[in-house]
Parts: sequence; structure tokens; C-alpha cells
Amino acid sequence: MNKYSTLTRILGWAAGVAIILSACAPAATTVAPTSAPPTAVPATPIPPTVAPTAAPQLKGDAIRGGRLYDNWVKVLGVDTPKGNQALWAKQTTNTRAGLDTWRCKECHGWDYKGVDGAYGSGSHKTGFKGVMGVAGKDPSAILAILKGSANPDHNFSALMNDQALTDLALFLNKYLMDSADLIKADKSLLSGNATAGKANYDGNCTECHGPQGLGINWADQVAPQYVGFLAKDNPWEVLHKIRFGQPGEKMPPMETVGLKKAELADLLAYSQSLPTSSLVTEGGVLYDNWMPALKKDVPAKDQPLWAKQTTNTRKGADTWRCKECHGWDYKGVDGAYGSGSHKTGVKGLAAAAKMNDADLLAWLNGSKNADHNFSIYFGEAQMKMMIAFIQKGTADTKPYINADKTVKGDTAKGKTLYTASCARCHGNDGTTIKFGDPAAPQFVGTIAADNPWEFFHKALNGQPGKPMPSGLNLGWSMQDVADVLAFSQTLPQK
Repeated sequence: MNKYSTLTRILGWAAGVAIILSACAPAATTVAPTSAPPTAVPATPIPPTVAPTAAPQLKGDAIRGGRLYDNWVKVLGVDTPKGNQALWAKQTTNTRAGLDTWRCKECHGWDYKGVDGAYGSGSHKTGFKGVMGVAGKDPSAILAILKGSANPDHNFSALMNDQALTDLALFLNKYLMDSADLIKADKSLLSGNATAGKANYDGNCTECHGPQGLGINWADQVAPQYVGFLAKDNPWEVLHKIRFGQPGEKMPPMETVGLKKAELADLLAYSQSLPTSSLVTEGGVLYDNWMPALKKDVPAKDQPLWAKQTTNTRKGADTWRCKECHGWDYKGVDGAYGSGSHKTGVKGLAAAAKMNDADLLAWLNGSKNADHNFSIYFGEAQMKMMIAFIQKGTADTKPYINADKTVKGDTAKGKTLYTASCARCHGNDGTTIKFGDPAAPQFVGTIAADNPWEFFHKALNGQPGKPMPSGLNLGWSMQDVADVLAFSQTLPQK
């Protein structure tokens, strides 16, 4: 092969390589004439990667939600909606109406299991499911259900504000407790140590409920209800109220204390060990005014014995009140009612306090005097209450109250007791609750100054028809009551 052939082959190979390289290389930029600069082509922007937006976290008070579940009308201080809740018509087994139909607990139960729990039978049965299924679920989804997302008849958004609904949703998300390992179907307990529970009760409950749970009667003198009664009758309700408190009351919820489930079981066990009656104070309330205490109408005519006196011109209900004849100091004509507009001339109860049960019953049922027959208004239970009060509750107040209405008491000690047990309802200055005529209201200070014997009686026994704590059942002594009375006389009277 000559040198020209070799050169030709080399040049051909080089040309081929150049073609391959030119095909792989990026295209050359065409440069416009220098007289006209190139037009820039903006690059298409690449959108940034955006992380998914997390659902906002609901903020609220889940413990308050527990009270809303109990009775949201009372917690919010609003009027009961008119009529029954819309879903109520879909059941026929529970005959309640009005407020009860709007309470979450009435459909879903104190044990949160609805028809599958304690409300699966009896007068509270509705057939509705419980709420245990939403425990631990997304609170926002629960909130949507409360606003009618699953059923428009279950829309509470027009009745409760967003914060209340949020609190309720958070409660349902966080605090539903299965009590099947604590409480049997027959209401007895599977676990719980009453002795251990007493310590928590003494530390958290005695201030209002008293050492034996008899401080507050939630019902009336027909069928009194105290801690011991409710703990036995409806332990699921008591457990719920122990954990979250009582709607409309300043009852401390034990969830804020952080009691464990075993400790709650102990507290419930101790509550079931407490007494279910307080005959002396129950009788004291009847002595004050048995008509509201028994939810009975005022008799159509004056009490028959009223016509035998002419000094007291009152009519109707007053003529049937034991205190109107025998006095707040139990001394009748020989005491504070021995003069003035309340005078009747009737004797006091000093002699009656020494009588035995049979003799006192004879006076109460008309056997001794047909015109003093209360048996058409009092049942056997109420007769026992009255007998117990007359025998043990009509103590002499003379060592504590002077004839001029001044009191032998320590105002500083009285203030401490008042603040602990009375201020939550009556207010620090005693003016939160008004008594008497709306045109001329009376307050704690008014009663204390004007009628210290009445104050003494109510402080010891409670108020008819109201869940007012009984000082006697709070463990107060007579001197304690005198101290509270002395302090109360320093409070505003108008």
C-alpha cells in the first residue's frame, strides 16, 4: 500500500470520529449579529416541594368536657332547649322528657357503653350505642360528628359554642374509661380497698360532703340521696363525677389530682361503705318547711290548731310549718317567738325531746290530738326523721345566742369555716344568693343579724328543697356554728 492510500484511510477515520463527536455534543449556540443582542428566554420556574399541611390541633379543656357530657345545659348556664332532642323519638323505652333527652349520658350511659352497658336495661334504656368506639380517635372527626356530620339530628352546633364542643370532643378522645374491671353488672365492685380510699376521701371530699358523706342531700326528704346511697345505686355515675366533678358546682375533679385507676376504685369502694341516711338533719329540714322538702302542695286550709291563737296573723303555708309554732330556738312561747308578730302562745319542744318514740309518734299522727295529725303528709320514714330530730336535734342555743341577737363566737374561726364550706354558693360576702322578697332581698348577713336562731338551725340542718350542706354532717360543733354565725353578722345586710 502506497503512502497516499494510508493517508486517505487516516483522514477518513478522523472524519468519522468527528461526525460521531458532533452528534453527541450539545448544539452550538447561534450568535446573533453584534448589532442586535440575543433575546433572553426565561426559564420555566420549578415549583418548590410543599409539605402537606397538618390538621390543626384542637385546644380545650377535656375535663370540662366530662362535665358537659354529664349536663351541658347546667355547665353552660343556658336554658334547656324546647322539646325533646330530635333523636329521642327514635326510641320508646325511656319515657323521660325535656332536659334529660339532651344529656349525653342519658343516651350513651355513665359507663359510655349505651345499650351494651348499664343502660342496656331498665328505665334509662334507649337502645342507642355507646361512645367507647370514638376513644382515641381523631378529635376533629369527633367534633364533626357533634356538629352533625354523621347525622343532622345530632348537630349540637346551634346549642353549644365551638369551645364547648371542642372540650366535649377532647373528653371523648382522651378520657373514656372502661370500668368493666372495677364494677360488676349488679353494682358491686370487683376491686377497690375502702381503707385505702378513705385517705383520698378525707383529703378531697370531706369539706363539702362531710366525714360520712352526709353533708349534702341531692334529693329530698322523700328519698334522700347522699354519697353512700349514690355509690351503691349508680357506681358508674359516682365514678364519672369523682373524675370530672359536678356540673354547676365547684367540685374538684379528681382527674386533675392524677389519681390512678386503682386509686379511683379505692375511693369508690370507700364511698359505698358510707351511710345512706341522716335522720336528725332530715327531720330538721322537715321542721323548717316540710312542704318543699317533700315536694308537696300547701294544704288548702290553715292548720287546724291555728284557729286557737289570735296573735299571729299569718295564713296558709306558714301555719303548717313546725317552726312557726315552736320557734327556731325550739322554745315556742318561752323563747324568741314569745313576743312579736310570730307569737302563737304554743309551747316549745323541751318536754317533747324527752319522750320515747311511741309517744312522739302519737303526737305526730294525731293519736294524742286529732288536730295535730301529720300522717296524711308524712310517711313512716318521715315520722322517723321527725322523731329523731325532736329527740336529738333541738339543742339549746342560749349558750351561743344572746337575747339581743348578738353571738358568742369567734369571727376569725367562723370566717375560715365559712370560706371553706359556704362561700362557694353564697359568695365571699354572702350576697350571691338572695332570699325573701325580690323587692327587698335578704342575704346571709341579713338573716344572721335579724334572726340568728333561724341561721343557727339552717346552718346545722340545711335548707328545705336545696342541696345545702348540713353543718352537723360536716362535723361542725355547736361552737363552730356560733363562730360562722358571728362572722356572718359582719357581712353586708343589703
